[in-house]
Amino acid sequence: MASWSEFRAARPEMAAAGEEALFRSGSGDGLLTTIAGDGLPRTHPVNVGIVDGRLLTFVQGSSAKARDLTTDGRYALHAHVDPDRPREFLLRGRGTVITDATTREGAAGLWPFNPDDSYPLVELDIEHALLGDRADADAWPPIYTSWRPTRS
Repeated sequence: MASWSEFRAARPEMAAAGEEALFRSGSGDGLLTTIAGDGLPRTHPVNVGIVDGRLLTFVQGSSAKARDLTTDGRYALHAHVDPDRPREFLLRGRGTVITDATTREGAAGLWPFNPDDSYPLVELDIEHALLGDRADADAWPPIYTSWRPTRS
């Protein structure tokens, strides 16, 4: 697993394209898929942010995604696709709840909504990143670039 800063250091162009895709609306957003206890996937819209080199999201504490992230942790995050520049950006990995008050306070101050104490802060560590790039909607197939952290 790798943090966002480790991903950015290893593949700066790919990370920049991913940031462009995630933040094209002005605030970080995408679709987060988690795994339920019975093994079935669930997909949820989320806001994400990159704070101090970490990819973070606040999730409603009573939500299915919070239960999934705290019990299993596996996720996939897909950026919304811009029809004018149909770039695909997908991450897979594991989420970890961040309990450090200073980190939480810093992230909350940058968030597009006011996450109260019932919203756990989750760091999304990266196991795999995938970028599918197309010059326009008619260019097919996408040119895919993939990255995984090196295992030691």
